[in-house]
Amino acid sequence: MKLQVNGDPMEVAEGATLSMLLEQLKLKPELVVVELNMNILKREELAKAPLKDGDHLEIVHFVGGG
Repeated sequence: MKLQVNGDPMEVAEGATLSMLLEQLKLKPELVVVELNMNILKREELAKAPLKDGDHLEIVHFVGGG
C-alpha cells in the first residue's frame, strides 16, 4: 500500500502497522513523535496503530547532543 511519510511517497506491505514501519525505518518508538493523518499519536498508540492505503505520516526523530 502507498503512504506519504514526511512528504515522500513510500510503499509498505498490506496490513503493516506503525510499529512495523518504524522498525523498517530503524527508528526507536521512544525517540519519535508521529502524526498520522493530522492527529498526533500517544506513545502507547504507536505499537498498535494500523496503517491504511493513502495515510499521511509525519515522523519527528529526537536526536541528543550538546
